[in-house]
Amino acid sequence: MSVKIDPVHPLLGARIGGVDLADVDDATLARIEAAIVEHKVVFFEDQHWSAEQQKHFAERLGDLHVHPVFNADPEVRELVVFAYDAKRKGANDTWHADVTFAERPLKYGILYAEEIPPLGGDTLWVDTEAAYRALSEPLKVVFDALSAMHSFENASNVDDDEDSRARLQRSRELMPPPTRHPVIRTHPVSGRKSIYVNRAFTSHICGLSSLESEHLLALLLQHLQIPEFQMRWGWKQNTVAIWDNRSTQHLAVADYFPARRRVRRAAVLEEARPV
Repeated sequence: MSVKIDPVHPLLGARIGGVDLADVDDATLARIEAAIVEHKVVFFEDQHWSAEQQKHFAERLGDLHVHPVFNADPEVRELVVFAYDAKRKGANDTWHADVTFAERPLKYGILYAEEIPPLGGDTLWVDTEAAYRALSEPLKVVFDALSAMHSFENASNVDDDEDSRARLQRSRELMPPPTRHPVIRTHPVSGRKSIYVNRAFTSHICGLSSLESEHLLALLLQHLQIPEFQMRWGWKQNTVAIWDNRSTQHLAVADYFPARRRVRRAAVLEEARPV
């Protein structure tokens, strides 16, 4: 395949052309994975994936996560389906990195756009490596030494409908206990550092008073919202996005109600705990 990579933002994001994701050889897959690490989120337009093909592609990148709460694809349980319409307003509109409440969070998210509203429904990503680099040196010293707790109980991006809330209640005993991760993590491939706390799952910074934790965590979360660290993607049907969950956070804008939006996500687990 003749792979063409075009950046779409000064910091993060690239459009990749010349690739049919339903038929990728090992050499092309290696180029794609290198581009994910470099650009943090990559986009492939005009793709035509079945749920089984999406699962097969994701499995080549690592072990897959099965979410205990979100709706699964009816044919492939490893895929989560996010489907919203006039009866169900869009969720996932809180800044987050996926599954940081687990000991092994996600390495990659792989999203396929099945149905997109005519207006709205964009996704934002933030470059958490660039955000770390922009911190002052004294703050880097402070945050490098800290860790924080992550918990699904802290989640504010669970689908807000009766069925999801009921399944959440039934699944509480299946959820992992609160998990401790470094506030600043190091990417296992690039060696670059990034901020690793998020609004959805991070409850507090360990070893600090409530006041200290509240203010330092708020500082980092507000810092991550600086627009220059972010990019915004306007979706088209049959587009695939793959993001590096180790160096980004994202937010799905819920501005399209009552229009329909349906996407499928595969989730690839990290090989080890973040460090």
